[in-house]
Amino acid sequence: MAREYDLTPRRVPRLESRYRRIVTELPVPESIPVLETLHRMEPVAMRGQPPIIWDRAEGFQVFDAHGNCWIDWSSGVLITNCGHGREEVAQAIVEAAQSKLLTTYCFPTLARARLVEKLGTMFPEPLRKVFLLTTGSEAVECAIKLCRTHGLKTGGRSKSVIVSYEKAFHGRTLGSQQAGGIPALKEWIVNLDPGFVQVPFPDGFRTTDTSFEGFLRALAEQGVEPTTVAGVLMETYQGGSASFAPVEYMQKLREWCTGHRALLVLDEVQAGFGRTGTMAGFEHYGIVPDLSTWGKGISSSLPLSAVIGRPEIMDLHPAGSMTSTHTGNPICCAAALANLELIEKEELAGNAARMGVILFERLEKMKQLFPQIGWVDGKGLVAGVACVKPGSIEPDADVAWATIHRCLEKGVLMFSPVGFGGATIKICPPLVITEAALIESLDAFEQAFSEAVNSEQAAA
Repeated sequence: MAREYDLTPRRVPRLESRYRRIVTELPVPESIPVLETLHRMEPVAMRGQPPIIWDRAEGFQVFDAHGNCWIDWSSGVLITNCGHGREEVAQAIVEAAQSKLLTTYCFPTLARARLVEKLGTMFPEPLRKVFLLTTGSEAVECAIKLCRTHGLKTGGRSKSVIVSYEKAFHGRTLGSQQAGGIPALKEWIVNLDPGFVQVPFPDGFRTTDTSFEGFLRALAEQGVEPTTVAGVLMETYQGGSASFAPVEYMQKLREWCTGHRALLVLDEVQAGFGRTGTMAGFEHYGIVPDLSTWGKGISSSLPLSAVIGRPEIMDLHPAGSMTSTHTGNPICCAAALANLELIEKEELAGNAARMGVILFERLEKMKQLFPQIGWVDGKGLVAGVACVKPGSIEPDADVAWATIHRCLEKGVLMFSPVGFGGATIKICPPLVITEAALIESLDAFEQAFSEAVNSEQAAA
């Protein structure tokens, strides 16, 4: 699954186009001392991304200090929805810092009040109360806590089961990893909490049964009584594959949760704030959850996350009993407010929807051309391209990794493969990307994919 990148510089074709520029060996020889310092001083776990040293980033482009420029298909892992280095966000951060109010714990500030009021009025009823945190994992942990608190109050101690989905990713803290559905992330946990149960995600590719009956059957097979379920936690789209559940499935899930007094929690950390062509990913399903978790694109910059939910659920814990050291940091709040204003003013959700049409039309054509593409999924400006061995659904991580490596040499930057078998290529450019830049990067991607396939075939 996880791999390291070779730090030996090698010659690559020189490239200068409208939006891309590659003029050095890669990795850049002058960058090796910095990369070696990182290798020496950081855990091995930090070596999993392409070895280029970011110098600056603007809009949908990333630059190093040596003359190279990439079209960014990572958004810094789905963070920079309004684009990299936006002046409005940077200025908001500067002005907030100049006030010399850098941290406040949970003491009230105007910035925090403005942000929670904004977030508490952006989405449909009953998502009206907001709890600010720092990371998506922290928001998920809070949602799990609220589910179990609600379960205790409505059904006693037996109502504590959290149902989530196989192959899901909800973060890297203890609770969020147990709620996640990736076995490799739980191998080190000696005593797994039996109150976390996973069911198949109805993606229509690796799980062919997409009916809601499959959900009910999976619970029954694991001996889970509906009355014991405190909450169902699901990514709005599954992060490792960009797969959405069927609309009918989600609407029946909403009804099931209501009928069994279980809270429906939708994880919007990767999906929120315009990424899928709507402000909230759950809008595609025509439902509203009881709780929702948010992060990444909330600020397009600084660490910030949120839980947004029903007031009677958010108010379950008494004063002072549900806090976080950096809750509502005023500088992060200022960045988030500027970011949200840009997303709305520039209608970036609409741009994501329009660019998504171009993106998926091209990817579907590639799928018809290459049997090594088993599945394409996503909406707006998030896509997952599942690489497989031809004629099967067996993941092919070699093709995925080779494609991303060749894209790097062609001026298109992505993070390393994700998802099942480490074989899904994730495409998620900033929402400000233009049609011309998207087409140029898709051309490079198709060429890189073709070269990766040919190289693997030649080596076989």
